[in-house]
Amino acid sequence: MTKLTILISGVILIFSFFSLAFCDDSLPSVIPSCDQNRAATLSQGETSILVQDKVVQQPDEPINESDEGLEPPYQEEVGEEKEEFHIADPLAPWNKAMYHVNDKFYYWFLKPVSQGYSTVFPEGMRLSFSNFYENVATPIRFVNDLLQLKIKSAGNELVRFVANTLFGVVGFGDFAKEKMDIKRHDEDLGQTFASYGIGHGFYIVWPILGPSSLRDSVGFVGDRFLHPFSYIGSIGVSAGTYGHEQVNETSFHIGEYEDLTKAAVNPYVSIRDAYVQNRQKKAEE
Repeated sequence: MTKLTILISGVILIFSFFSLAFCDDSLPSVIPSCDQNRAATLSQGETSILVQDKVVQQPDEPINESDEGLEPPYQEEVGEEKEEFHIADPLAPWNKAMYHVNDKFYYWFLKPVSQGYSTVFPEGMRLSFSNFYENVATPIRFVNDLLQLKIKSAGNELVRFVANTLFGVVGFGDFAKEKMDIKRHDEDLGQTFASYGIGHGFYIVWPILGPSSLRDSVGFVGDRFLHPFSYIGSIGVSAGTYGHEQVNETSFHIGEYEDLTKAAVNPYVSIRDAYVQNRQKKAEE
């Protein structure tokens, strides 16, 4: 009986201890419920003082000294987005020099030639040339689809090639897109490297060829080995067909380069960032 009395007394003491502990002001998460119990036993004047103390102290509760000086969440997100499209530029002197070379090349040669070309050849004919070049470049897309394990896309490229070659007049017409709703999905070796986690390396601007990176430059060379035009005729013929392809493609985009450079505070940086963002977008598709 004595042991039972001691046990019950101990339980009552432990219960009383925890009750006082949970009503202590140092535990803000349970203050409201404990305050209500206290207010029931206080007089009207004491309750007013209690409420007043809570109102005065409440604004101080959310303040955390460790959080002072932190930037708003949206600023952190903007910073992360800018970091996502960052590329090293250790060859800046060379790149800027080549930027000016390519800028003059565009205004003095490529643009006037493309404008004259578009005057002579109507848009429908130029589009047919574009379809033909894209059809010939099927091996590049097909192989890179396989390397990226995009089996369905690789199959679509084969179907497109057969359909456009047979029913699109050797590829001058895009029969697969118009009649079969099978669209082309651009892939190259640079995108394949990106899919394996290989970064750009650093930014580099090539004369005539334009902006690139170490990764994409290696990819460009690799893709040329997959292009059928690399194995027909002499180097002059291959270079001539590549030049015609670029003039034909530029004829569809006259004015875009001007809009980008004229609206930019620093055209060199704008072109570099636009290139990286475009490649990032393609790699994520």
